[in-house]
Amino acid sequence: MASAKTIFITGVSSGFGQALAREALAMGHRVIGTVRTSEALQAFEGLDTQRAFGYLLDVTNVERIDEVAGEIESAVGPIDVLVNNAGYGHEGILEESPLAEIRRQFDVNVFGAVAMIKAVLPGMRQRRRGHIINITSMGSFITLPGISYYCGSKFALEGISETLSKELAPFNIHVTAVAPGSFRTDWAGRSMVRSPRSIPDYDTLFEPVRKTRKEKSGYQLGDPVKAAHAMLELIESQNPPAHLLLGSDALSLVRQKLEALGKEIEQWEILTRSTDG
Repeated sequence: MASAKTIFITGVSSGFGQALAREALAMGHRVIGTVRTSEALQAFEGLDTQRAFGYLLDVTNVERIDEVAGEIESAVGPIDVLVNNAGYGHEGILEESPLAEIRRQFDVNVFGAVAMIKAVLPGMRQRRRGHIINITSMGSFITLPGISYYCGSKFALEGISETLSKELAPFNIHVTAVAPGSFRTDWAGRSMVRSPRSIPDYDTLFEPVRKTRKEKSGYQLGDPVKAAHAMLELIESQNPPAHLLLGSDALSLVRQKLEALGKEIEQWEILTRSTDG
């Protein structure tokens, strides 16, 4: 390893966040992790009494985010890497899902991530170095019926990430959107919020999708520890990508999407060009 870094990860009590925190500590990095309960805080800091620093934080509490970032800079030191991992999945047919659920989905997955970025960015910009990793999803490229709110939030974060990578390039700050496929995390299990079904018209389309997702939960192809190793390799890169897919399922599904999109663009090219003055 080139040098120990200070890595700030949101949501370290489960899933990718927990796996990344453990593997980063094992490699000698300092890890600051956010959790939402005092029990989770104790468990995280117990991983390494010297290099694991836990903070109680809900990413929807914007005022607290700024406080925590300030505390970290003074108590632990400069943040080298921010990993926006905190997030969850909402499942539900759009017509059946309350507006409050999409607001909550964006509050956590988008606005929380942006607030974290805004809190750490002044320090990174002054130092002219840093790396921001936003955990998106293959659902920021491909879509499935029943996760419109989730895909919408991840498409948004993907777009913000890519734009930000261009804004921060002059300051030697890298931004990477990491888009995992299906991994053995709690995403489709206890972490998922499911809106109740109410319209029978959608049964034929959606019930098989919901059933398959529940059955596959815990048996997905992706290994979170291997994802953590991939992200640690990414952190060491001198020239990291703006987008990184994780998992062969994400790779094949995104390639299919890009191919279909290319064909659709060609099919409608004449109409597209017809609007030029």
